Amino acid sequence: MQAKPLVFLKEAQAELKKVDWPNKQTLIRLTGIVIGVSVAMALFAGGLDLLFTKLMSLLIK
Repeated sequence: MQAKPLVFLKEAQAELKKVDWPNKQTLIRLTGIVIGVSVAMALFAGGLDLLFTKLMSLLIK
C-alpha cells in the first residue's frame, strides 16, 4: 500500500518535466494582465455597489 504514493510522486515529477514552462517575460506580461483585469473588475463591482447604494438611499427617503 505504501508503494502507491511513491509511484504517484514519481509519475507527477515525470509529468512536470514535460510541462512547457513560460519564460520570465511571458510570466510578467500574463501576471500584469491578470492584475489589470482584477483591478478593472473590482472597480466595476465597486461602481455598481455605489450606484445601487445611492439608488436605494433615494428610494428609502
